[in-house]
Amino acid sequence: MTSKFKLFTGLLKGNKLKYSVAFTAVMLADVFALVSPLVIRFTMDTVIGGMPADLPSWFLGIIKNIGGTEALSSKIWILTIVLVILAALNGMAAFIKSKYLARASESISLNIRNSLYEKLHRLPYNYYIKAQTGDLVQRCSSDVETVRRFMGVQLIEVGHVLFLAIIIISITMTLNTTLSLVSMALFPVIMLFSFIFFVKVRKLFKESDEAEGSLSAVLQENITGVRVVRAFARQGFEYEKFSEKNNTFRNLSYKLNTVFAFFWSMSDLLCTLQLSVVSILGIYMAAVGHISLGTFFVFAAYESMLIWPIRQLGRIFADMGKMTVSLERIHEVLSEPVEEMTDSGLKPEIKGNIEFKNVSFGYENSGKVLDDVTFSVKEGQTVAILGPTGSGKSTLILLLQRLYDYQEGSIKIDGAELKDIDKKWLRQKIGLILQDPFLFSKTIKENIALSKPNASDKEIFRVAKIVSIHNAIKGFEKGYNTEIGERGVTLSGGEKQRVVIARSIIRDCPVLIFDDSLSAVDTGTDAEIRRALQEKTKRVTTFIISHRITTLSQADLILVLENGKITQSGNHQELVAQKGMYQRIWELQTSMR
Repeated sequence: MTSKFKLFTGLLKGNKLKYSVAFTAVMLADVFALVSPLVIRFTMDTVIGGMPADLPSWFLGIIKNIGGTEALSSKIWILTIVLVILAALNGMAAFIKSKYLARASESISLNIRNSLYEKLHRLPYNYYIKAQTGDLVQRCSSDVETVRRFMGVQLIEVGHVLFLAIIIISITMTLNTTLSLVSMALFPVIMLFSFIFFVKVRKLFKESDEAEGSLSAVLQENITGVRVVRAFARQGFEYEKFSEKNNTFRNLSYKLNTVFAFFWSMSDLLCTLQLSVVSILGIYMAAVGHISLGTFFVFAAYESMLIWPIRQLGRIFADMGKMTVSLERIHEVLSEPVEEMTDSGLKPEIKGNIEFKNVSFGYENSGKVLDDVTFSVKEGQTVAILGPTGSGKSTLILLLQRLYDYQEGSIKIDGAELKDIDKKWLRQKIGLILQDPFLFSKTIKENIALSKPNASDKEIFRVAKIVSIHNAIKGFEKGYNTEIGERGVTLSGGEKQRVVIARSIIRDCPVLIFDDSLSAVDTGTDAEIRRALQEKTKRVTTFIISHRITTLSQADLILVLENGKITQSGNHQELVAQKGMYQRIWELQTSMR
């Protein structure tokens, strides 16, 4: 609770002056609105009715200087102008309030979005394994918007209602105590009803928000994976899954709206009952002479001015409930522990000499994924890794990039312990090409130069030729300035893969990792790319994960991983001669040619 309160108060940081100006404007607007009925009472009772004026002496002095009430009775238009001026001042104060509230709330939402976006970039790799993209998008969009609405509209309304209530009660108690007490009779009931409503809807808001997050996640997955859905004719299944989530969200929204409908109808009944009681009693008291007609008008006007804002406390509490739920969801992201990326780590010269010694690692709630792995690689060598799914191939690469830290053993790069090396420095020196290529909605040129923004056209063309995509790009109408589209949908799978490889090798990293990233190209192109890479990367230590023996066969060292252990190691000739997985796969693939 304390941390969420700190987050809420932190929203006000840098905006306190704006809220102070807005609240001052609210109070001025209330004062101008409250004076108008008093002017009308003075006009009805004193100017027209001839009753003695119950006004401060300084105000009576002003009236006397302009000729007294007799002069005003012949110049009613003066009082009309006063009412117009009060209305104008009320409007100006309301404009200032809205202006500064808008500035404050937009500034708050800007800061929250920036904080969330920055935090998402600092969260560890493991967080995204468990998180849902659609849910994260909702936290950064609709949850932020819910907070913005409350901070921009409802927060100041709490002060507005309290200030209005204090002033109105103070004025009406001086006019008539009995009618004043009657006019406030149902206020505690309405406020208690509003609080009960708040407690009820808060839980429903949380359930509805989470249901919407799940719905967004399903929608996001299906949009990004539309080709997989179509390829396996899974439209019906995915529709059913979406429909189930949609029905859950609909049912919760319906339940929420039912609670809202009950609250608004009951609060309207209470407010109307309160107005009716005041009106009936006020008319009776005016008829028997206990109060003047002008005083009755003031009570009727003030009751209308106060009863509906108090009734709005229910909406304020409801929006507060929504806001606290959204704030909790935002806080969950902001409170996640970040990946430590301090500059205090070592920044050694990395050439590519790598040593794994008795390395073991396991994920949460699972056994060892890597078990006592030991091997060494010299600068410029190529290491190929073969193994079945789940054998630990990709995990080994994740450890090398420090996306996870090993639990046992030692990994050294050029003599420096991997855990002691600065993460940012390390990742700048290791180029990673994943099996699933990701491209941004930019031009081909911008995607290739992503890892080296200052790259010249000559450098971009050179790496494109190395990965055998230069001619294909030149064949596009706009060449390297062709917009790729979201996730690279305008390119084939092999073309996307080659652009990603070009993006990685343009940095001239001393270590390159190909995580099954040549699988999307044909064997001929695969061989062509590897030949070009060998010329380009003679002094680069290269790791290749693949199931193609032709891709692995040229490696200096081949490792066979099974159940997290290295069961075979050596070069192609040595492993082909040994009984084991490598020989079986080689025989199978050669027999299919």
